[in-house]
Amino acid sequence: MNWLKAAYEQCGVLVAAHRGTAGANIPCNTIPAFEIALKSGAKILEMDLFKSTDGEIFIFHTGKEPYQLGKNIDLTQMAAQEIRELRLVNVDFNETCHGINTFDEVLEQFKGRCFLNLDRCGCFLQDVVKCVERHSMREQIILKTAPEQALLEAVEAYAPKYMYLPIYIETDTATSQIEQMNINFVGAELVFQSEESPVIQVDYIESMRQKGLVLWGNGVLYNEKIPLAAGHSDDISIMGTPDVGWGWLAKRGFGIIQTDWTLQCSSWLKATGWSNCGKRI
Repeated sequence: MNWLKAAYEQCGVLVAAHRGTAGANIPCNTIPAFEIALKSGAKILEMDLFKSTDGEIFIFHTGKEPYQLGKNIDLTQMAAQEIRELRLVNVDFNETCHGINTFDEVLEQFKGRCFLNLDRCGCFLQDVVKCVERHSMREQIILKTAPEQALLEAVEAYAPKYMYLPIYIETDTATSQIEQMNINFVGAELVFQSEESPVIQVDYIESMRQKGLVLWGNGVLYNEKIPLAAGHSDDISIMGTPDVGWGWLAKRGFGIIQTDWTLQCSSWLKATGWSNCGKRI
């Protein structure tokens, strides 16, 4: 079942909040950040997962420990109880009251409320699925991975009924293969540095949409040297020309826009008719 397509057809362009909506004293990838994102208009919460040495799943983008915890540590080498005792820092590197949430906590908090996009969990997907099934939340989950053979086989083995999107960087390397697998193929994330990239050409976009697939584009710009959408970014949108950023993505055929500026993106999409009412692609 493609619950994502049904939501897109009902609501128009969907906003995905990159690690929630964070800032000031609210760290990203936390329940408070996710709650703010929903209040700001997000329909999808994007989050990063990792597993402790004793097998518990937590929400955090590993590799960012020095910036989000103020410590040069590796969370993947720590036990669950040690992780629970840690506190995240704010934008001024001062310790906050916010800890690292478990996956179970996040699932229970957002049950029946929105879609959850789970990133960085392909290598322990079986454990993720077991956790989701305990909460009976399969229809809310979006899995997204690089289209590598081992990851595709893991999705087919452990999560064949879960909504799945491959991440295509510049070119489509796996659609024909995925279509032959027992995978609930509902869309694709398209990453492109140039408007000349094969994955952003009109004919390709239209062919994917004719298959009933929902396309995921990125307003997010986490590194100016590596644009995710050929410059059609949050930055250009928030600085005064959203038609060139979010608008370009919507017009090109993207049904999902991932952003770090949830409220502004959602408000603009609604005001211009791309979301909730009015014009459809």
